[in-house]
Amino acid sequence: MNHVKQTLIGAICLSLAASIWGGMYVVSKYVMDFIPPLTLVWLRYIVAFIVLFGILKAFQSKKTKQEPIKKKDWLLFAWIGFIGYFVSISCQFIGTKLSDAHTGALITSATPAFIVIFARIVLKEKLTVQKGISLLLATIGVVIVIGWDTKVGSYYTGSLILLGAAITWALLSVYVKIASEKFSTLIITTYAILFALIFTTPVMVWELQSYELNIPSTMVLLGVLYLGVVSTAGAFFLWNKGMELMDAGIGSLFFFFQPVVGSFLGWLLLNEKLNVNFFIGGMFILAGVLIVTFKKGKNRAEKIEAELTKN
Repeated sequence: MNHVKQTLIGAICLSLAASIWGGMYVVSKYVMDFIPPLTLVWLRYIVAFIVLFGILKAFQSKKTKQEPIKKKDWLLFAWIGFIGYFVSISCQFIGTKLSDAHTGALITSATPAFIVIFARIVLKEKLTVQKGISLLLATIGVVIVIGWDTKVGSYYTGSLILLGAAITWALLSVYVKIASEKFSTLIITTYAILFALIFTTPVMVWELQSYELNIPSTMVLLGVLYLGVVSTAGAFFLWNKGMELMDAGIGSLFFFFQPVVGSFLGWLLLNEKLNVNFFIGGMFILAGVLIVTFKKGKNRAEKIEAELTKN
């Protein structure tokens, strides 16, 4: 696969993942009226694991030779499942509960900056001026879309927990990149979710001790299936695939599509209002992503062409 095509596919995967997560809160908002948050996370993971494990076995049955999974590989999958799918997602729920959705959206939008930092430390990716400008433009765009009317100081504990969510998701993205050097995105996502399911089970059981779970309606069941199949199995796979195909620092910028899509779907489905800030901020985010993505793809293509001409 040439670099330009690889970059384009990576960009599409990351855009789809962020867009799915941006619209996920519409479904979650309805389902969480009937199912408590950590129990919903557990249900998402059990549905996602069943789907992904079935697909993985179907693919593996067609292959005669398979890469063996060693002890250190299982530890890496467990680390990804723990730090990203258990700690980060739990911190998002708890932090938002202790603050508000607006503060949560603003603080977790710091995730791409942490990905760039960890990509430099762990993966030794270069910190270029181009990445810095793109990150700055996209960050300004998010602040414009969401607004700065936040109560971070009033929600000190919740804000710290949300910051933890941003940091741990950044770590997930970097270690997925490391795992993808040896294993397919499908294997990484499947087994990381398995470990997340194991880690989530005790807190789910604890949560149900103080919550009376009602028999859900058909709409609630459909909501759980959507969250498990589309928002978890599908979106996690797409995000991991995109991070595999692109530099972690560049791929991180697609995280900014979440608040834009969330705001748009809130307007479309929940009758929430969109003002001019939505469109101005959206243009900043798009500009930041386009600058770093297609400039990088162009540079790689020119480098390959120069090497071919030289030979």
